[in-house]
Amino acid sequence: MNGSREEAILGGGCFWCIEAVFKRIPGVLSIEPGYAGGRSEHPTYETVCSGMTGHAEVVRITYDPEAITYKTILDLFFRAHDPTTLNRQGADVGTQYRSIILTLGEGQEKTARQTVEALDHSGAYEQALVTEIVPLSRFYPAEEYHFNYYERNPRQGYCAAVIRPKLKKLDLPVEPLK
Repeated sequence: MNGSREEAILGGGCFWCIEAVFKRIPGVLSIEPGYAGGRSEHPTYETVCSGMTGHAEVVRITYDPEAITYKTILDLFFRAHDPTTLNRQGADVGTQYRSIILTLGEGQEKTARQTVEALDHSGAYEQALVTEIVPLSRFYPAEEYHFNYYERNPRQGYCAAVIRPKLKKLDLPVEPLK
């Protein structure tokens, strides 16, 4: 690694799920759960869950672009959630769980739009993708107890019923990382 770092900010349902997936991907350096895409300043988990802030639960992925590309990250992101369901992922319902890509510059926006268009025309999904693509205005880190949630709570109900099967489906290690 040459020390180069880039970021991707994505939301595809509960941030615990997306964090658990990307923690297992080579080239990903760090992941930070948070909130973005809304209008209120200093959101909290409770205010975001109310659906009144406009923010989505997202993750900020810091990665080594020499080891993994933004396009590869997007491809995995689309495999890790259902981008055809508006404002929901499984039992998680509300705008805070929407499929969203928050771009950092024109290059990311172009790649994101091309990826969505290609997936829409590929026949991979029966319905059109509803993934929102918007420039990032501000990222708000989540409360500390959301960080490494699956690793710290592998037997918690949501982790066992939702995250663990998702990891298995993606052929990723299901055991908590050390």
